[in-house]
Amino acid sequence: MNVSIGGLPEFHAQGSLLKQAMRRLVGGVVVVTAGIGEERVGLTATSATALSVEPPTMLVCVNRASGTLPVIVRRQHFCVSVLGAAHRPVAERFAGHGGVRGADRYSGADWTVMRSGASGLSEAQALIDCDLEEVIERHSHAILLGAVREVRLRPGETGALAYGQGAFISLSPP
Repeated sequence: MNVSIGGLPEFHAQGSLLKQAMRRLVGGVVVVTAGIGEERVGLTATSATALSVEPPTMLVCVNRASGTLPVIVRRQHFCVSVLGAAHRPVAERFAGHGGVRGADRYSGADWTVMRSGASGLSEAQALIDCDLEEVIERHSHAILLGAVREVRLRPGETGALAYGQGAFISLSPP
């Protein structure tokens, strides 16, 4: 049974309120990449986290309508590049700002090929390379579980890139 709130079915009203609530939650920004050569794709996300350290497993949520998801599934890999404060242009490009798509999103930055074949941003705060272990489809998104195959850390702290209230936010270490 859908109860109406202000003329909207309850689930639509709750979905809208949930979206507004989640915009208030500040999250770290990553770029999730997959593919090889001209097939390379990627997206900007705040929905990446370590599911487990024993065994090392990442959890990433991707919109099912994303052009990145089919490449992840076909190639059975993805790389999570944890962005620093200086990587806002990369985050914007992979979020689709400026209409740049596919392998063109990789221009203007230095990338390294990881063990899985996916590319990681060379100057990222951290690179987490994964083999796709499982895809769980729920509603508008797919939950990706990735077995961590390689982790690279950038030495030193240069600040983090976060997202909240609909905008990128640069954070500096204390």
